[in-house]
Amino acid sequence: MKRVIVIGGGITGLAAAHRLSELKRDPSLDLEVILLEAANRLGGSIATERVGDFLVEAGPDSFITEKPWALRLCERIGLTSRLVSTQSAYQKIYVVHDGKLIPLPEGFFLLAPTRAWPFIQTPLFSWPGKLRMALELLMPRGPVSDDESLGSFVRRRFGSEALERVAQPLVGGIYAADPDQLSLNATMPRFQDMEQKKRSVIFAMWSAQRQRTQNRETGSGARWSLFVTLRGGMQELVDTLAQRLPEGVARVNSPATGLNRNADNTWRVAVNGKESIDVDAVILAAPAPRAGELLKSIEANAAADLKKISSASTATVSLGYRREDFPRAPDSFGFVVPAIERRKIMACTFSSLKYPERAPADRILLRAFIGGSLQADLFSDDDPTMEQHVRNELASLLAVQAAPLFVRVWRHPNSMPQYHVGHNARVERIETSLQKFPTLALAGSAYHGVGIADCVRTGEQAAERVVKCLASTA
Repeated sequence: MKRVIVIGGGITGLAAAHRLSELKRDPSLDLEVILLEAANRLGGSIATERVGDFLVEAGPDSFITEKPWALRLCERIGLTSRLVSTQSAYQKIYVVHDGKLIPLPEGFFLLAPTRAWPFIQTPLFSWPGKLRMALELLMPRGPVSDDESLGSFVRRRFGSEALERVAQPLVGGIYAADPDQLSLNATMPRFQDMEQKKRSVIFAMWSAQRQRTQNRETGSGARWSLFVTLRGGMQELVDTLAQRLPEGVARVNSPATGLNRNADNTWRVAVNGKESIDVDAVILAAPAPRAGELLKSIEANAAADLKKISSASTATVSLGYRREDFPRAPDSFGFVVPAIERRKIMACTFSSLKYPERAPADRILLRAFIGGSLQADLFSDDDPTMEQHVRNELASLLAVQAAPLFVRVWRHPNSMPQYHVGHNARVERIETSLQKFPTLALAGSAYHGVGIADCVRTGEQAAERVVKCLASTA
């Protein structure tokens, strides 16, 4: 029998342990799986709570379907019928500008417009700013570099207004990061590819938009919206994966406190400082700094690089309201807040409009986001202060003066890995250093993507890699 231990019981570790259990069905493979989680529950930042008739998410509320791995996992574990697409009637997004909510121009995608007239009409940009963005169509290709910050790329191609008023708040919502520190290659390499292949990013995006329109007209478009969730919340994914693991595989309140290499090339894992487990392979699905701490006596260079992958802390504040508490009924997924507005929140989602069945018909569920690398000090506020900041912002931006029906504050310390310039090179060094240990694999959001789909992919790939190695030496 071969024994594999997975360290970390978030979505990455659960995906790895589940994939190991699937591979275990091969009759030629005698495999025991152990999943260790330091906290008292599985799922990491994913958690769903019922508050009366409200369905409230503590962390991620959905996953992207363009990256297929989470979608395929849901299909394999019988959750396809539970998937829910976004509500198309509310797909508008607002941007805070000079204290007002301005609609993001229709066809504007992260960095640039794909439709001319909505872009010309929007008050979000000044006329000099619009002209500067339009000049991107005439600009030559930039020099090919090993890496460039996202902020530098957007300024170079589109100017400062595009960065400050749209790119920064939209990207900030994904990575909770400072775009001037964020690696373009590690986060949005397709924009660099567009520049190099098509010269103009706007032209490349126009071409891609035409192709999507043709796909819809021919009926070959995607079955699901860009983002999907589960009818009962993202906790369904965690619970289903945990239930599909054999009894006794998952152990909570069981932190891995040490990792050593045995003389016969197997591994010894210390658990909670009280127990040692000898295993044939290890999957490290813990945060990068924690993985670095465990590896410091095994591969010092990789451990040092792992500890240099920093993270930002974020909090979510969910509030329930009566629909009549809003002088003007919300009509969108929510709004983002540029850092230059100097407000106390990064963004706010109208959760009950984004997905169905999140609140009764006469209620509104909101979720505000706080912290990130650009407002790290706000994460330190206590819960009452954080709640008051959010209510003040809602009063200012939405004219909501009523007290909420309930408030839930969730904190996610060091939950968002920061893909700084040079990130890909650092990850490559780490992985190269660890190639000498084929029965050791890293997985998680700190390496090749921060979303749930990427976490699932890295967890499953780690499982497949160590099993392949174990099978070859059996």
